[in-house]
Amino acid sequence: MALNHTHDPAAKSWLESANAAGTDFPIQNLPFGVFRRKGSNEAFRGGVAIGDQVIDLAAVSRAGAVSGLAAQAANAAAKDALNDLMAMGPAAWSALRHALFDLLREGASGPGVQALRAGLVPMADVEYSLPTRVGNYTDFYTSIHHARNVGRIARPDDPLTSNFQWIPIAYHGRASSVVISGTPFRRPMGQAMPPGAKAPVYGACKRLDYELEMGFYIGQGNRQGEPVPMAEAEQQIFGMCLLNDWSARDHQFWEMAPLGPFLGKNFCTTVSPWIVTMEALEPYRVPFAHPADEPQPLAYLDSPANRERGGVDVQLEVRLESKQHRARGLSADRLSATSFRHQYWTIGQMVTQHTVGGCNLQPGDLLGTGTISGPTYEEAGAIVELSVGGTKQIPLPATGESRTFLEDGDAVILRGWCEKPGAARIGFGESRGEVLPAIG
Repeated sequence: MALNHTHDPAAKSWLESANAAGTDFPIQNLPFGVFRRKGSNEAFRGGVAIGDQVIDLAAVSRAGAVSGLAAQAANAAAKDALNDLMAMGPAAWSALRHALFDLLREGASGPGVQALRAGLVPMADVEYSLPTRVGNYTDFYTSIHHARNVGRIARPDDPLTSNFQWIPIAYHGRASSVVISGTPFRRPMGQAMPPGAKAPVYGACKRLDYELEMGFYIGQGNRQGEPVPMAEAEQQIFGMCLLNDWSARDHQFWEMAPLGPFLGKNFCTTVSPWIVTMEALEPYRVPFAHPADEPQPLAYLDSPANRERGGVDVQLEVRLESKQHRARGLSADRLSATSFRHQYWTIGQMVTQHTVGGCNLQPGDLLGTGTISGPTYEEAGAIVELSVGGTKQIPLPATGESRTFLEDGDAVILRGWCEKPGAARIGFGESRGEVLPAIG
């Protein structure tokens, strides 16, 4: 994918809020989601974020504001999930994004602009649904820094598994417990083996954790038995979001031998409402390479394009808001910050690895990148890393509290954005989830 006029950092919109400094949603972004007006009985439908407004794609479609392939894409996106739009493929996604960009650009006029103006809904007045009907959810494990940090806690003498540097590792998660940002969830019940005990105990999770991740949605998909080669992998990716794969560490560490995560991971996964398209992310692509003295990808996981621009430089941060923060009107404390560019495997490699055995991906499937941690302590993407397995208190300066793991009433907020000289800043909004007490 090449840079084009939709990436022009000088482009402005006639909607002033889209030109505000620091906005996540300038005209160069135009991410997709599913929404309706708060408290209404309206049908959920596809929308596009611009400034502090949402473009109602159902209204755009009814009004005939766009034409040709863009009109077909708008009609597909006017439903209560974006699966049909994703199934149309990159040409349709780009046609709709370009048509909306042209209608929103400063100086644009005509019936299409009038129809689009009439289809704007203030973000303050909307609520969101999951962007797709998530038929399948797979979570990868692709940060070598996270793997080493957690591995040192569980296996101090051998922190990195022998396969990590050779394949993108993953497990199949629970699609039914994927929720939209803002949805609270219960602390899970389960079984754990306390340190030094001879028998496990049953009870509420005592080591509840978050995981700073990104998610990406599959577009057209592939037929069963037909792997997606690296040269075609990114054509399968519609776009990216923020993802929090909540983890019950005490349950997880006890149960995952020999088959991997089960109850430790299946109780909740939170995604942000907006999907930033791969086209919008094009200015932020970066080269990918494993260090020269480490194993290099096998041929089927390698390509010139992946080496040249397989990475994505997304700035990420984690904030924690406790009950005290809310009661006292204080801003959430930042726990860590890092970049997605540190991931050991790319999203293209994840798609190819997922399909190499013949697995068929479907439109709207959700793939998680795994926890994103950078090379320094301050870049850790999970509280188990920051607290070194619960042995170190993490201060919350605003309230004077501290944490080793999450407590009831804690809300974790993930944020992401891209910025660099010569390109427009674009953002992902936020992914937020709050811990409620366990039932049981």
